[in-house]
Amino acid sequence: MTKRLYFGNLSWDVTDDELSNAVAPYANVISARVVTDRDTGRSRGFGFVEVEEADADNVIEAMNGSTLSGRVLTVNEARERPQRPSFGNQRGGGRRRF
Repeated sequence: MTKRLYFGNLSWDVTDDELSNAVAPYANVISARVVTDRDTGRSRGFGFVEVEEADADNVIEAMNGSTLSGRVLTVNEARERPQRPSFGNQRGGGRRRF
């Protein structure tokens, strides 16, 4: 089993590889991703790292409050994204009727 960890307060210049390399001393990194803005491609200042479940607590303990690229990190277990309400086939937009 794996666990997904949230990394907050990342510097905007941190890459996926840098995040993965920072976690590697504490756990085998399965995946690491810095979240970027869809329009600009710029980092949104947070990311996610997937590690083995047995290693997750060690990573949180070692890295929460530590510094990466001059920023103090917030590290905890990621929460599932809340389900957005479904509106059927509506895609938004369309003509307005006055």
